[in-house]
Amino acid sequence: MAKHPLRLTPEHIARVMLDAGDISPASFASDRRPATDEDRRKLANDILTAAPSQNDLWVFAYGSLIWNPAFEFTDTRKALVRGWRRSFCLGWDKWFRGTERRPGLMLALDRGGSCKGLAYRLPGRSVEANLLSLLRREIHVIPHPFPARWINLATEEGPLRALTFAIDRNSGSYVGNLTAEEVADVLANAVGRLGSMAEYLLSTVSHLEELGLSDAYLWRLQDLVAERIEAAPVPAASGG
Repeated sequence: MAKHPLRLTPEHIARVMLDAGDISPASFASDRRPATDEDRRKLANDILTAAPSQNDLWVFAYGSLIWNPAFEFTDTRKALVRGWRRSFCLGWDKWFRGTERRPGLMLALDRGGSCKGLAYRLPGRSVEANLLSLLRREIHVIPHPFPARWINLATEEGPLRALTFAIDRNSGSYVGNLTAEEVADVLANAVGRLGSMAEYLLSTVSHLEELGLSDAYLWRLQDLVAERIEAAPVPAASGG
């Protein structure tokens, strides 16, 4: 559990959603196209070909997969990856938790530092089916700005080789030079059809705290985001 209570609360989230405005999604950039199931099946085949074991596949979760996994699993382990860190460096989300008017920043792994998260073991009897379920959740455009890759994990039970998603700094979607204050400005305002970025941040940081995997970067962001929401004027309720 957290040593101190989170400043960001569901009450803050409700204030952001009061002024959601137009949450219709934007169109894809001209250099990308929507991913198809054929694309995902090809990617799944490539992943399984490169997997250490096709019957013992692990996935490293560092963001929303921790609190909303998109697949079945038979085991979880707390894990540490070195050389990668959490960062709101994927810009700009105009489809899920942002719009053209209020774009969001998505969480991804970026090079440098370290990151604690959860490793999930996919069921050996249905690895491919669950891998496809994961890819339908994560892969929405081609080319993809945070492609699947293999990384080394340290766990109490021993080292693991796991699949995860990390930012491609050359994708054109990399936003790696923002300060924590600038990131908080975005997260405090962005809202899309899946909800707000503040809600995403709260879900991620609170679940990490519950697991004993505190992240100083996210902890600071939740404080800064709450501060900005508190300082913003409360939108007037629409009349009936």
